[in-house]
Amino acid sequence: MSPEGALVDRTARFGLTKTWHGDLAGIGHGVMVSAGDPGAGAAGYVALEIVEGTLAGRAGGLAFAQLGLMTQGRADLTYVVVPGSGHGELVGLTGRLELDAANGHTWVLTYELPD
Repeated sequence: MSPEGALVDRTARFGLTKTWHGDLAGIGHGVMVSAGDPGAGAAGYVALEIVEGTLAGRAGGLAFAQLGLMTQGRADLTYVVVPGSGHGELVGLTGRLELDAANGHTWVLTYELPD
């Protein structure tokens, strides 16, 4: 097996669907690509998710970009609103999401919307 083949053997790609409840309510669909060896505590993934629904009572949609890295079993996650992705009443949305995967995937979305 070539070095390129070894890398391909350690990657995965899959679709995702989520239901969002709270200030952000709606349905998200996306794709995730991962690589590495999570069993050994070293891996990473990238994902894009499109969410359609409401945010603070405003109807529309947005996209989230995610980057997750695991080093020595410690996870580091970056989860942001993709610039320019807001549509409907969410045009101009910016923000960042903090996710607590250890406690039932609770989250806090800090965001700004134009008036």
